[in-house]
Amino acid sequence: MNDPDFGFASAVDSPIPYIQRIRSYYVGLGYGAPYEWAHYIDVPFQPLRQPLSQSRVVLVTTAAPYQPGKGDQSAGAPYNAAAKFFSVYSGNSAGEHDLRNAHVAIDRQHKINDQGAYFPLAALHRAAASGRVGSLAPRFHGLPTNRSHRTTLNADIPELVARCKADAADAAILVPNCPVCHQSVSLAARALEESGIASVIMGCAKDIVEYVGVPRLLFSDLPLGNAAGKPGDPASQDFMLDLALRVLESAPAARTTVQSPLKWSPDSRWKLDYSNIEQMTPEEIAQRRAEFDRQKDIAHQIKLT
Repeated sequence: MNDPDFGFASAVDSPIPYIQRIRSYYVGLGYGAPYEWAHYIDVPFQPLRQPLSQSRVVLVTTAAPYQPGKGDQSAGAPYNAAAKFFSVYSGNSAGEHDLRNAHVAIDRQHKINDQGAYFPLAALHRAAASGRVGSLAPRFHGLPTNRSHRTTLNADIPELVARCKADAADAAILVPNCPVCHQSVSLAARALEESGIASVIMGCAKDIVEYVGVPRLLFSDLPLGNAAGKPGDPASQDFMLDLALRVLESAPAARTTVQSPLKWSPDSRWKLDYSNIEQMTPEEIAQRRAEFDRQKDIAHQIKLT
């Protein structure tokens, strides 16, 4: 027990160990060998070639465009495999968009509807208007969340890099949502750096991103799905984006991680909720297993069409 005289934080109030938590979760559901996360020792590093105020910045997201007729995609929706996408897509950075994250394993127990918390396009426009960045790339890009390393590395990421280069991007901001999203954008950041585009990830799953090995990470100790700031709080979203831009500018070497000071709640016990098999009854575990299998079948059928 922590001695209150020393002012120590609760042992719970540390970054969620997502790799360990997810491994225990799927073993508890009755699945086989744990998932193998991508892992590298050497990390590419591309410094900005010019001041950020003269640079073109591209936004990469794992959020999905809203698809009418594909089931509930609201903030309170359960995981919805029907809303997934399986290839890189692009959108006009000058337009307005309705992106959702019902298709990935975000922290639904602590979800509040505000795409500014996971898709910082509006904050980027404000940064460009103020002169903080030179300009936005004409398109933002959506990167699929795929558990297959082969598909991600051999198909999705080459396509993403080609689109970013076609848009003459100097720098990229990548914002994942779910655990596998964090792996996908980490692999993408490495490829972007190797192609000459500096990158920074705004993420909530610190252990996954650092395990893969990336140039720059702005870590937010917030529930998955809120890597760009607190929902309903544009000031926090601008603050988070500026922190990410500062990391992009000032990181001295690869594997630079900076932690945002933002907190989700004074009570850190929210960190015990996500995919925590130890807090589930046998009935809940059986229900989760059945639902996971059902959603997996849905996603498989979509891939076949």
